[in-house]
Amino acid sequence: MNKILKVSAVAAALLTVAACNQEKKAEPVAKAAPAAVELKTDDEKGAYAIGVSFAKYVNKSLEQASEMGVEADKDLIIKGFSDTVKGNEVLNDEQVQAALMAYDKKMKEVQAAKIVAEEKVFFDEYAKKEGVKSTASGLHYEVVNQGEGEKPTAADSVTVHYTGTLTDGTKFDSSHDRGEPTSFPLGGVIPGWTEGLQLMSPGAVYKFAIPSGMAYGPRANGGIPANSILLFEVELISVDKMTPPSADDAPVGEVQADEHGHIH
Repeated sequence: MNKILKVSAVAAALLTVAACNQEKKAEPVAKAAPAAVELKTDDEKGAYAIGVSFAKYVNKSLEQASEMGVEADKDLIIKGFSDTVKGNEVLNDEQVQAALMAYDKKMKEVQAAKIVAEEKVFFDEYAKKEGVKSTASGLHYEVVNQGEGEKPTAADSVTVHYTGTLTDGTKFDSSHDRGEPTSFPLGGVIPGWTEGLQLMSPGAVYKFAIPSGMAYGPRANGGIPANSILLFEVELISVDKMTPPSADDAPVGEVQADEHGHIH
């Protein structure tokens, strides 16, 4: 079945690109309703089920593409599938690969533009909230409690309490829910945290609104969908200042952040 799904994806992409080379179709004419198919054997039902699976996959893919402003011709998709099954496809393997790469590039460009536009709308509105500030990188933050003392650097380790939510209010992670704070090297977490926590002193509580590019970007992470803006309320409990190694120290391996929850 996976092979069938892969074929459907190839056909959809290929024929969408090929559509621009097709002649304009004549106006559609009314057709009689097709006769009902009689499925008598398991083999017949299995063959029909493959077609149903293919069609549902293609319809879902077309709906997703349409939401991003990319339209595809269903008749061409059906034609391409039929031609390929019969061994009559009009494009060779090299042309198929080129068409797929062009389609993939177009989809990524459209998706990236959509993400940028949606994030701009969100942050334009978010920036209007009283007390919200922003950095040159696009991180937005709000000071709930100022705290006092020396701020951490990216080379230090910190201990924090935090709660993370999506823009729709869905909570995806919380150290409070686990009943204990978490500690980690500040240089080993998402860029929005690395930058934001360096603004804080011990005892401070900040709210962060982190653009997707400073979070996980196009990579989904557990309960966090790809390209998500992340909202956090963070309390900086303490800073563990790291002493740079001397020339006499033996080399050590790179410290990696402990990947618990969704903040790393």
